[in-house]
Amino acid sequence: MGDEVKVFGFWGSPFSRRVELALRFKGIPYEYIEEDVIGNKSPLLLQYNPVHKKVPVLLHNGKPIAESLVILEYIDETWKSNPILPEDPYNKAKARFWAKFIDDKCMPAIQKAVLGPEKEREQAAEEVYDCLKALESELNGKRFFGGDTIGMVDIAGNFVGYWLRIIQEVTGVELLSAEKFPHLFKWTDEFVSCSIVGENLHPKDKVSVVIKARIDQMREAQTKAPN
Repeated sequence: MGDEVKVFGFWGSPFSRRVELALRFKGIPYEYIEEDVIGNKSPLLLQYNPVHKKVPVLLHNGKPIAESLVILEYIDETWKSNPILPEDPYNKAKARFWAKFIDDKCMPAIQKAVLGPEKEREQAAEEVYDCLKALESELNGKRFFGGDTIGMVDIAGNFVGYWLRIIQEVTGVELLSAEKFPHLFKWTDEFVSCSIVGENLHPKDKVSVVIKARIDQMREAQTKAPN
């Protein structure tokens, strides 16, 4: 009897896409379970992730693992083929650092620059530039953060690699450009051009509709909020 692998996710979540990408790169069959994360989370999701109550959750032979970066490491340690983390301890630690940097620094700054109160967006944009500059420097002309092949940092950076450029088109706020960050901009093209990545991403027009609705909702709430 083989492994039973299930992924509880949401199609519009870059965090869910991380888990699916890692499984696909390793060729691990899995069952995908779509969650209504906005209005009606399933009892199973709440059971398997009672602390954060959010996607993604990986269910491996009945054992749940939550938090996307934790799940990526679990996947890499459980299925050894096509590793997404380096074997060398120092390089492995660096990959973990940059994956966490994306979550802790880059994504919150991008969200503030786009969704934050208008008076805070300019300062947030400066934070984004600093983050992207750091990623540009770490990439240092390599094809991927993992070198010649996609690794954990590339998978963790899928929000920058795909979603960010759609957000820019929807909002007109330019944060990542080929002029300012040539290596990182080229990386986004290389990342999306990878067949496994491309097959796991939803069409740009569908993502654009969801992003626009989310931005409009947030900005409307801000206009109604007391000063």
